[in-house]
Amino acid sequence: MAFTPSRVLRYETRDHKAYITLNRPEVMNALNVEICRALRDAIREFGSDKNLLVAIISGAGGRAFSAGMDLKETSQRDQGELPADDGRGGGARAAFDELANCRKPIIAAIDGYCLAAGLEITINCDIRIATVQSRFGLPEARRSLIPGPGVQLSRHIAMGEALLILLTGGHVSAERMYQLGYLQRLVADREALFKEADAIADEILQCAPLAVQALKRIIKTGHSLPVPVMEQMAEPLRAAIERTEDRREGPRAFVEKRPAVWKMR
Repeated sequence: MAFTPSRVLRYETRDHKAYITLNRPEVMNALNVEICRALRDAIREFGSDKNLLVAIISGAGGRAFSAGMDLKETSQRDQGELPADDGRGGGARAAFDELANCRKPIIAAIDGYCLAAGLEITINCDIRIATVQSRFGLPEARRSLIPGPGVQLSRHIAMGEALLILLTGGHVSAERMYQLGYLQRLVADREALFKEADAIADEILQCAPLAVQALKRIIKTGHSLPVPVMEQMAEPLRAAIERTEDRREGPRAFVEKRPAVWKMR
């Protein structure tokens, strides 16, 4: 059954790409139960659709990618006005897990505030692009909360820098996050943001989809492993790609000076 877009999350597809937009601009795209479940389902749909190969996640409105969990809803839950959740904001954990386990590339297109659980969404993406006016932070400690995927920040930037962000709960500029290597591109404005995201997605689409997915698995799974263990883990995936028709199509297309036609088999 195809994913049905909701009022809090837009889901559009074209040219083998999925465009997923957090759509609560009136509250800076804060993550409530509804949007977390919609994001989980959208990523699941993207992962299972054979026609879709790259996803781009963004936030509506221009003020924020996402300012984090909806603390109003959290407070209502604390007071017993809403049902208890899974410990991470009524479905956020499931959404984060779906993002982390997706085998296809996901690009985060960030414009505005990217805080707390909003930043945690981007941690689980593969490539991150932001406008220069964007701001980043993990302010959970200021609310006596412990981040979920946010504690993984030291896997992406130096430990001291990650601790500075986590222990102070303050905001960091997009320029600084780019200098630290957390962002792969920094652009002038929202228009440039989506142009750059599409350009990167189009470059990914030139590559063999099965090889891209294998590379993502090798790199993300093997990132914290010793090199010999990573190589051992990668070998069966290399062997599987070697047996595909696409493996022969790539060199043939190069010799014939034409674009490759990938069959994903």
